Amino acid sequence: MSMAMHLRAAACLWACASAASADGPSRIVSADLCADAYVFALADREAIAAVSWQAGQPVSGAPGWALELPRASHDAERLMALAPELVVFGPAGAGDAGYFLDRAGIPHIELGWGEDWQIVDANLRALGEAVERPDRAAALREDIGQRRAALAARAETRGWAPSVFYLSVTGGAAGANTLVDTAIRAAGGSNAAAEAGAEGWLPAEAEWAFRIDPDVVLTSYFIDGYQTRSDIGRRHSAYRRLLQGRPRIDIPASAWSCAGPDLIDAAEAIAEALDNLEPGS
Repeated sequence: MSMAMHLRAAACLWACASAASADGPSRIVSADLCADAYVFALADREAIAAVSWQAGQPVSGAPGWALELPRASHDAERLMALAPELVVFGPAGAGDAGYFLDRAGIPHIELGWGEDWQIVDANLRALGEAVERPDRAAALREDIGQRRAALAARAETRGWAPSVFYLSVTGGAAGANTLVDTAIRAAGGSNAAAEAGAEGWLPAEAEWAFRIDPDVVLTSYFIDGYQTRSDIGRRHSAYRRLLQGRPRIDIPASAWSCAGPDLIDAAEAIAEALDNLEPGS
């Protein structure tokens, strides 16, 4: 079937489905990992027609029931074959697929990129409107706000800001203005890399093991990440030295797909570990 025929068929399917749906889109397709996180948080389960091709992989937080659904990607032909009423893309955008979806008259939304709570709030608000669940989005936004306030109260009670260093299995670290930094600060910790002047996502540099002296090391992708030969964070002697004899927090890889609703879970897990530390320990 030609692309033009796919466009006409998809447009017909979308028009027929839309006529039958009076309470928000009933066939929502999530095209990537970040979109999955927001769609699972806001859409009705029965309205989710497909999830990203990454669902079910170690970096995905997809619930078990979602693994039975068809898979989607940014491929326009695949997306239109799923007859969606709404396609949700993460911050990477729709790319070329957006052009063909527009031609077929299929609505789509692109989530915004950011590494802080403001983008989480904005994306929840935008997707809540798109799936016609603004009340659900508002409730989730309020819940995150309350949980952040509770974390701030715990940090005040703790009375000190433990130094936290983030280490990926690839040896990468996270400085200021990253979602990891956002989670660490929300938990009441101090980001060791940011305090050392680093900003953004950092490549593997074993010298970090000698430059900082954190109270705790925050690791990710060691046990649930992609299979990679670049597991410097696990193999390099300098990083092994850094991990030895220090408390360690391992955060599920799914928490870092983007700044999404699960970011508050990561912050709470970090806070739980920080509560068990003693100053100077």
